[in-house]
Amino acid sequence: MHILLTNDDGIEALGINKLREALSSLGKLTVVAPDRERSATGHGITIHKPLRVYKMDFENCTAYAVTGTPADCVKLALQELMDEPPDIIVSGINSGANLGTDVLYSGTVSAAIEGIIAGVPSIAVSLALKKKRNYDLAAEVTCKIVKKVIKKGLPEETILNINVPDTEIIESTSFEITRLGIRKYKDSIEKRIDPRGYEYYWIAGQVTDVECNRNKQICTDISAIAQNKISITPIHLDLTNYRIIDDLLTWDL
Repeated sequence: MHILLTNDDGIEALGINKLREALSSLGKLTVVAPDRERSATGHGITIHKPLRVYKMDFENCTAYAVTGTPADCVKLALQELMDEPPDIIVSGINSGANLGTDVLYSGTVSAAIEGIIAGVPSIAVSLALKKKRNYDLAAEVTCKIVKKVIKKGLPEETILNINVPDTEIIESTSFEITRLGIRKYKDSIEKRIDPRGYEYYWIAGQVTDVECNRNKQICTDISAIAQNKISITPIHLDLTNYRIIDDLLTWDL
């Protein structure tokens, strides 16, 4: 098995290095990750300046740091840095949850999506941080799911978005197959004044989770994490809302 590992917190982050140690026991491992934190970059790619790649001296793997986004890292890995395509791409472990509609902002999830655009099975893994910062459980969960994906495969254009509660391993209760919830933020723009009297803004705010009405039989990823469960959400690349196509055809445009 050949695994490509990436993230959006940077190649020196604790999460990716915990995962590097765990995944190296499963087979050949290549790490291609940003040289520094690139959180909330979404699916951005770098087209207006060159990318630089630096070889890293890590044990049990071939590793490169890239001066770009997570999506850049996957593109470079697949098209330039790797001699053969990987069997699976793993993005994570992200420092913080990627739940609900936040996946649209996530560099972690976007790296996995870049993988399935290229036709490689991909998963994204995040730790719903609290005080314990127990990446060991998330690494153990990831290894288990990687082996399942290699054995069973994934549908085309589908990633698994995995969120793991920040608990001790013995406290972990169960896995939950989930759907995306809706995550919004209260007071998300904070205006400040700099020492010269000019206005500037921080995007921040408090999370306000909204329970959506569709498919209530399936738990949301947000609810699963709130119940201390490991959330596994299949995310499909096709964002088309097929339910309204027939209605749009009646608009007589």
